[in-house]
Amino acid sequence: MVSLILFDIDGTLVHTHGAGVRAFGRALASQFGVPDDTSFISFGGRTDPGLAREFFLRYAIEPSRENFLLFFDCYVHWLDRLTAETTGAVCPGVWRLISDLRNLRQPPVIGLLTGNIRLGAEIKLRRFGLWECYEMGAFGDDHEDRNEIAVIARERGMRLLKSDLRGEEIVVIGDTPADIRCGRAIGAKVLAVATGTPTLAQLRSHAPDWAVADLEKIGAEEICGR
Repeated sequence: MVSLILFDIDGTLVHTHGAGVRAFGRALASQFGVPDDTSFISFGGRTDPGLAREFFLRYAIEPSRENFLLFFDCYVHWLDRLTAETTGAVCPGVWRLISDLRNLRQPPVIGLLTGNIRLGAEIKLRRFGLWECYEMGAFGDDHEDRNEIAVIARERGMRLLKSDLRGEEIVVIGDTPADIRCGRAIGAKVLAVATGTPTLAQLRSHAPDWAVADLEKIGAEEICGR
């Protein structure tokens, strides 16, 4: 049976209508005086520190710890402002699935596995009332590599459960091929959901355990083997 469910955020749980992307551009422009242009980078499935490093390299900004701190302090300011202004939406089926998971006779731990830094994740999910739904998580500020974030999430889940977990006892839910890869990196089952940019066919080509158009199309019992 599945004991740990790990959700991605952007395109899986919520849509913020590009608030995070725009916050990146605003922070770079206001903190480092570079163009407010994010059009040349794909954000899907990436980690915030990895994205920041790519911007720094493009504009010859030293990727120092100090500059990362300066950038992310400014980024969360803009993210909070822009997320508050966006209409956005919770993706279809999210609330029902969370409720059904909680109501299972042996409910799994529900956590986050995201490339967002922790405060960025909190800002986005609090905007839609979802932050308190999650018992634990691993984030972009834990590691720049998404696969390593998955390892950290598994370790935190095991500590919370006070039990070792086999791969088949973990499910990663996400909307990009990167989510599928990081789930496989820890031997987890993967549920791919086409509520982000990649199509259902594109997600299926990466051979997840399940691929659905949205989370309305699958139930808690099917995911958890109850």
